[in-house]
Amino acid sequence: MDLGQYVPVLLFMLLGLFVGGLCVGLGWFLGPNRPDAAKNSAYECGFNAFEDARMKFDVRYYLVAILFILFDLEIAFLFPWAVALREAGLQGFIAVLIFLAILVVGFVYEWKKGALEWE
Repeated sequence: MDLGQYVPVLLFMLLGLFVGGLCVGLGWFLGPNRPDAAKNSAYECGFNAFEDARMKFDVRYYLVAILFILFDLEIAFLFPWAVALREAGLQGFIAVLIFLAILVVGFVYEWKKGALEWE
C-alpha cells in the first residue's frame, strides 16, 4: 500500500486549516473589541432567564423531535430510491412499500397515543 497517494489530500487539508485559521486570527486581532452592557446582555429571547437552564422539558417535546428525525430520515432514504427506481425494479418497489408501511404504522401508533397533541 503506497501512502504517497494521500499526500495531495493531506496537503489540501493542511491548506484548508491554514486558511481557516488565518481568517479567524485576522478577525481576532484586527476586529474591534468594544463590549458594553447591551452587547453582554441576554439576547436569545429578549429577556433575562427566569428559571434554571437545566429545567426539565415535557417528554412530548422529545417525541416531536424524534418524529421529525424519523420523517427526515424517511425522505433521505426515499430520494436515492426515487432516482434508482428503474434499476431497482419490482423488488425495490416492494421493499420501499414495506419500509413506508412500517413508518405509517409507527406514525399511526404515535397519533393514537396522543404524542402529537400539544396542550
